[in-house]
Amino acid sequence: SRVLGAERASAPVLTFLDSHCECNAGWLDPLLARIREDPTRVACPVIDVLSMETFAYFPASSDLRGGFDWNLVFKWEFLTRKPDSPTDPIRTPAMAGGLFAIARSEFRRLGTYDTQMDVWGAENLEMSFRVWQCGGSIEIVPCSRVGHVFRKQHPYTFPGGSGKVFARNTRRAAEVWMDEFKRHYYEQVPAAKGVPYGDISARLKLREQLRCNNFAWYLKNVYPELKLPENVHGYIKQGNRCLDTLGSISESASVHLYPCHYQGGNQDFRITKRNQIMVHDWCLSVDNSSLGQLVRLRSCRGDESQRWTREGGKIRHGAHSELCLTNNNLSVIADRCTGLDSQIWLTKD
Repeated sequence: SRVLGAERASAPVLTFLDSHCECNAGWLDPLLARIREDPTRVACPVIDVLSMETFAYFPASSDLRGGFDWNLVFKWEFLTRKPDSPTDPIRTPAMAGGLFAIARSEFRRLGTYDTQMDVWGAENLEMSFRVWQCGGSIEIVPCSRVGHVFRKQHPYTFPGGSGKVFARNTRRAAEVWMDEFKRHYYEQVPAAKGVPYGDISARLKLREQLRCNNFAWYLKNVYPELKLPENVHGYIKQGNRCLDTLGSISESASVHLYPCHYQGGNQDFRITKRNQIMVHDWCLSVDNSSLGQLVRLRSCRGDESQRWTREGGKIRHGAHSELCLTNNNLSVIADRCTGLDSQIWLTKD
């Protein structure tokens, strides 16, 4: 529908908005001004929140930009350095995809959308890669604000299920734009390898015609904060249960055991060369020498509280060597090393 609308549009700038939006006062002019200065820019508003129940309007932080992890799931992340002025545009490695403005000529030059993607998912990252790697840029413009209803579930169906559709779309983006770095995606989401992604020859030809930069250039110049995994990817398990965050990825969150699904994600605990155990950007940590304390996720600092050693089947803490990773009724604690079955782990690289 977006491609059809763009084909019929006659104005020099195209603006894409989800239907479930409310535009704030003066939202459009700041976007148009940035594109007028540089037609290769893609300009995005700050996306505020509309209540799904009441349509109440809640302003979002202006100190955010778009990013992603190696599982290629879009996320918002706080700026590492605040702009000099609160009105300064923010360069963003990725855009949310539902709300943006782009010069019509630039949209066409870049090849519009990958029309072989299905329904929803990953088209925002695919376009983000394409814009940056092929001579454009993406900005969030703080002076432009648009409210958006974030729904709890999609109001439409996905042929074959949403997981397969998202994996298919994401594979298309990875195979066309990520070069050798796509292996990090497959390490995170190994189940995606079994999902067919269709013919990408036309998109590869487009990349060649536009003489686009490679993904190494993107990582160096656009998203240097996305660090390459220096880890061993795998899982940590007892029997048929694996360490799992259960979706709670935040400071001080605890970890648990859950039936293994071998699809990465919340069970992809990576063991680094520095003997850290990481999941996403967080490290398993022990705060002190207390027996029976919960093992928690902390921001990775690289200190002794986050070092672990594998010793036979045990996983022993670095700073407090009397403590071992222990299964306590499916919660994970640090307890005195005894060699009981609850402390014996299989690590699969």
